[in-house]
Amino acid sequence: MPVRLTILGSGSAGNCAYLETDEARILIDAGFSFRQIRKRLESIGRAPENLTGILITHEHSDHIQGLGAMSEKLRIPVYCNRDTKDALEYQLQAQVNCRLFTTGGTFEVGDVVVETFTVPHDAQDPVGFLLRTLAGNIGVLTDLGHTTRLVIERVRAANVLVIEANHDVKLLQDCPHRPWSLKQRILSRHGHLSNEAAADAVEEIMSSDLSHLYLGHLSRECNRPDMAFNVMNERMQKLGANHVRLEVASQSAPCATLELAHIPAKPLPAVLHDPQMQTHFLPGLGDFGEQARSV
Repeated sequence: MPVRLTILGSGSAGNCAYLETDEARILIDAGFSFRQIRKRLESIGRAPENLTGILITHEHSDHIQGLGAMSEKLRIPVYCNRDTKDALEYQLQAQVNCRLFTTGGTFEVGDVVVETFTVPHDAQDPVGFLLRTLAGNIGVLTDLGHTTRLVIERVRAANVLVIEANHDVKLLQDCPHRPWSLKQRILSRHGHLSNEAAADAVEEIMSSDLSHLYLGHLSRECNRPDMAFNVMNERMQKLGANHVRLEVASQSAPCATLELAHIPAKPLPAVLHDPQMQTHFLPGLGDFGEQARSV
């Protein structure tokens, strides 16, 4: 059985991914309602009742929205550190079936080895993950204000990387709906990565082993899929990283399931998926920009 990864959705209002191996069925964060998570799992022929565990990066609502209901109704083990447990139980006003890890430590969920490491973000004890499977390694960097040397080194072994490209700096600065205090928080070293900052991080992380790159956690107000895609794609072209497939995750619909055992050795074209149109865009199409803006 191949290892399967599905980004069920990623954006400022909700983040959740599903990883399946021979021995594990894991959610990475649970940032949608329980009903929405069930619906998205059912769209790929899966059910929350069969989950082995839920990994939590940090306690912000766009990463734990469905956790309370799932934990209460299904008693699925939740893997997080102590500070995150205390914070999410305070927010949810309920006890959660947690299995605690120490940040920087490693543990196993079935046949998945989970390596944890600290990331700079304005939460209690936020973490990133490197998930080691028999078919390849998956790095998860959903929320961080900047990349540290530790972060770079811990995900350099990734074959698949999920990294946030939260905002375009100018769109954020010009956004009329956000107070200056919020803009400062997002732009701070414990806020979120811009498109350019994400490209800088990937330039440091890039290796011949990286095969698939997802851009996630895009802001609906302060970013656009085509902008994030173009910034990263231009940087990858400069690096000569034609062996990496680039995809922008959507908050509104799951990405196509990636089977790690089937990642080809030959270069793949970068694609921008529009879930509303159910199509893929390739660089160079004349109507690329206009179509992408309808996402």
